[in-house]
Amino acid sequence: MTALLRRAGQTLLVLLGVSVLVFGVFFATPGADPTARIAGRNASPQTMEKVRHEYGFDRPLPVQYAIMMKKLFITRDLASYANRGERVVPEIMQAAPVTACLVCGAAFIWVTVSIAMGTVAAAMKDTWVDRGLMMLGLVGISIPVFWLGEVANLVTQNRYHDTWLFSWVPGLGYVPFSQSPLGWLRALVIPWTVLAVMFIGIYSRVLRTDLVTLAGEDFMRTARAKGLSPARVLLWHGLRTSMVTFVSLFGMDFAQLVGGGALLTEVVFGLPGVGRLTYRALTTLDLPVIMATVMYSAVFVVLANAAVDVVYLFLDPRVRDAG
Repeated sequence: MTALLRRAGQTLLVLLGVSVLVFGVFFATPGADPTARIAGRNASPQTMEKVRHEYGFDRPLPVQYAIMMKKLFITRDLASYANRGERVVPEIMQAAPVTACLVCGAAFIWVTVSIAMGTVAAAMKDTWVDRGLMMLGLVGISIPVFWLGEVANLVTQNRYHDTWLFSWVPGLGYVPFSQSPLGWLRALVIPWTVLAVMFIGIYSRVLRTDLVTLAGEDFMRTARAKGLSPARVLLWHGLRTSMVTFVSLFGMDFAQLVGGGALLTEVVFGLPGVGRLTYRALTTLDLPVIMATVMYSAVFVVLANAAVDVVYLFLDPRVRDAG
């Protein structure tokens, strides 16, 4: 119970720090006063003053911050500055499932493929297979996501769209699963692949390095001395221990992407997710939307960090013994 309360306290402190930082940076940015954007072009001084008073911009910054937090977390009626009257929380709730679908599909691909690549490369260390797989991983890491996405669009949406190979690819955008499960799959399969490529390269190389390093550990030599097959030693003992690093990376990356880190992929493929919502808010310096999306992301990162700590207990006995 004490550990749980401590974790909850740390979570609240992190969220408080993030919200204060975002709020402070926004108002420290030159030209960040949203009064003119809300009032419209060529607004009279009287209109500007009325808007400033209506939105509380004439009040001290701590009061403005408190009002924004109240509207975001308590009354949930925080409105966008750029799209006057549009509520922020419903916008995020509408965009979140799109981002979740994108990230979950990509995560399944990169976890499955990277485990297979890393394990095969470690089992065939210093062979042409090992070098070839790691070279492919390096290529995946080196390719920018936005460039790969644009190339995928060029190939599937333009040059070869009318061929049998890509005639099934729909136009850019998102199709809800409830509307058409097949359309949902078709709309996301290419974004899934594009988003997963970089992570496949990173995770497969990290896993291969850990497995090769663990091969010389005492517990691995003991397992081999007991007569266990090389495959069993690698998969049961080596792979399980290597998952500690793998899970740590996955937890942070997954949370960051669900929180809006897949921004470039969503923008390139026209997916109305949290990342694209954040991108639009940044281009207009729309503080309510920026604040809401950043807090949304921070919550996922903090929760993922706590979940990773719990998973450690099952993967590494040393953590349980230490506790």
